[in-house]
Amino acid sequence: MRAHLKLLATFLSLYAVQSSAVDDVFTLEEVVVTAPGDVALDLGSYSLSLPEIVSGRSRTSDTASLLLDIPGASAYGAGGVSSLPVIHGLADDRLRAKVDGMDLVATCPNHMNSPLSYIDPTAVEVLRVYAGVTPVSVGGDSIGGTILAQSAAPAFAEPGERLAKGEAGAFFRSNGDGWGGNLSGTYATESLSLNYTGAYAQSDNYKAGGDFKNYDFTGREGHTLPLDEVGSTAYQASNQAVKLAYKGEGRLVDFTYGRQHIPYEGYPNQRMDMVDNQSDQFNLGYADKLGESTVKVRAYSEHTQHEMDFGDDKRYWYGGASGGASATNGKPCSPIAGGMKGCAAGMPMYTDGKNTGFNFSAEIPLAGDDLVRVGVEYQRYRLDDWWEPSGANMSPDTFWNINNGKRDRYALFGEWEAQRDRWTHILGLRFENVEMDAGSVHGYNLDTFPVSGTGGLGNQTRDAALFNAKDHGKTDYNWDFSWIARFTPEATQTYEFGLAQKTRSPNLYERYTWSTWQMAAFMNNFVGDGNGYVGNLDLEPEVARTLSLTADWHDAEKKRWGVLVTPYLTYVQNYIDAVQWDSATDAPRAVPIVDDFTVLKYVNQSARLFGVDLSAHYLLARGTGFGNFTLKGMASYTRGENEDTGDNLYNIMPLNAKLSLTQELGPWRNTLEGELVATKNDVSQVRNEIRTAGYGLVHLRSRYERKTWSAELGIENLFDRFYDLPLGGAYVGQGTTMTIPPEPNEPQWGTPVPGTGRSFYAAVTVRF
Repeated sequence: MRAHLKLLATFLSLYAVQSSAVDDVFTLEEVVVTAPGDVALDLGSYSLSLPEIVSGRSRTSDTASLLLDIPGASAYGAGGVSSLPVIHGLADDRLRAKVDGMDLVATCPNHMNSPLSYIDPTAVEVLRVYAGVTPVSVGGDSIGGTILAQSAAPAFAEPGERLAKGEAGAFFRSNGDGWGGNLSGTYATESLSLNYTGAYAQSDNYKAGGDFKNYDFTGREGHTLPLDEVGSTAYQASNQAVKLAYKGEGRLVDFTYGRQHIPYEGYPNQRMDMVDNQSDQFNLGYADKLGESTVKVRAYSEHTQHEMDFGDDKRYWYGGASGGASATNGKPCSPIAGGMKGCAAGMPMYTDGKNTGFNFSAEIPLAGDDLVRVGVEYQRYRLDDWWEPSGANMSPDTFWNINNGKRDRYALFGEWEAQRDRWTHILGLRFENVEMDAGSVHGYNLDTFPVSGTGGLGNQTRDAALFNAKDHGKTDYNWDFSWIARFTPEATQTYEFGLAQKTRSPNLYERYTWSTWQMAAFMNNFVGDGNGYVGNLDLEPEVARTLSLTADWHDAEKKRWGVLVTPYLTYVQNYIDAVQWDSATDAPRAVPIVDDFTVLKYVNQSARLFGVDLSAHYLLARGTGFGNFTLKGMASYTRGENEDTGDNLYNIMPLNAKLSLTQELGPWRNTLEGELVATKNDVSQVRNEIRTAGYGLVHLRSRYERKTWSAELGIENLFDRFYDLPLGGAYVGQGTTMTIPPEPNEPQWGTPVPGTGRSFYAAVTVRF
């Protein structure tokens, strides 16, 4: 505590510092990176400035968390570096997330390796969000919007010179004892550029702002957790990339090899943890000027090898006899509800995914200021998901969750951008053909693929036979269109109107997971609600129709003040929701389970989402003896309803707002921020979603910037306020997470995942 108070005193003293030595102040400006393979449009989008990105890097190792500074964006709680982004209530695969032009895929039944987890925040230079009404040139196979995350463009030397530069940084966060660092270096001539970037981050479990449970049991002998410690939130991750680029005569060629390794990442709202994740990415881009036209091509390949099992805070050995022991290793086995026979040494689960893609686009000028954009895309995805036997009821053979899953996507789009006086229009049409298939399956109890029969715990044989007897091949023909119009009547006003139809085909897990057995279903869950999910071969693609309006009022220079308001309405046909499912009858549950975990099956229904985003800034004072003072604020409200059942949609962020006061004085940038979130009462009944209380948090941040180095100090959750994460899901982060119902004094239904208590952080960056 004494060390924390000393750090707090040091931090607060920064607010009293006045500096006139500004001769080497380094000013961070917004950088726009146009990467080959991407079409960079600002219409209908919101991007973070580079200072906002840099400030966020010190506070988080989770790139998706950077989106929390964008109106209408939020994130599902997950692992420490792998939260799932949300835009206007639509999340995960309902969004298109591209990293350096690559359409990455979550290769995991819990989506633990989400696309944005493959780029460390320290490598992000541009983060742009298209919400709802997305131009067809950047949309596709999504209904909620598009997220473009891009690293720095290749740097080249001036003619006849050589360029050598680098950057190194380190950080520490007190809550969880998190620490890590990053290193980058570039050597370049006027035509060749070689760059390396690397980042490492690790953390122990974080602590909430107070006790949130009445048990410390983890199921592992001699290992307990304090009552305020959030189990299964530790992680370790490293990302490295090498980029080689060539520039000459209007063309740019770049090749990047990237590798990620996550040895472990705990998940407080999932019954398993990531115990290894390795991904290799190869990314080749080409851009060229052909007369007045621009051509961009990108080809990429991603191979992910993923493993799940019980982490340190979850019980590893399961068995049926108290005080018994495994015949193979002498480990003790304890009784659990339901009576498993023999010992189970963990539950090893493996996933192997191969993702290959090709994108081609051309931008062709027409008469006046008009442009035409055309493009084709291809994505080939292959997935195997299997669970090896480990004893007890998880034996004697391998359980095939998805066998030889295939998802191929072919796309063609055309887009016209026209400028007429004070109007700009973007009108586009996109067609996609999505082909999916998967092989036959079996449970733990068979070494062949059954076509009939009964038996096996949880009706494994029955479910496998029913699945194998059906045709697995599915082909979807999807159409998108979008129209965005911007009207600028004068220098202080801009208005945008957007209308779009967007289509998304189900992912492989939504269509091809087959077992209604409670244990198996619990393993297939993207949303962290503690429930189990079963796929549905008969799912139709989701079709969303969105209308949005944006009014932007500001001063002529866009520096003194500005107000941005965006109301929106989305109707989703064939929205993929869920119904409670009875494994015994293989039918919808006649009497719903309430206030408990359950098994659900994906079904198509109808949904409606509407809301409004607001953001504003105002320059309170400029050129005073204490610097410049700016007030910023943003607020978002989203409402989601299932129109077939009248239920609320799951994990909709309640009304929330942020208000910050920033002082800029020479090299100093100091910020006081308040964060307010309303009570979440509109919850999904079918999922037994947990309500959360409203809360308010205060954060303090200070940054000192020079040309060759910078330092940052901050305190998140200054008053150590206890709160539950509205999108954090259900807490199943410790104990016998596979025992339903749980034993006394272990995680029960009704406990949300709490947020992080007070945390001091510090970061330093050196440029050379």
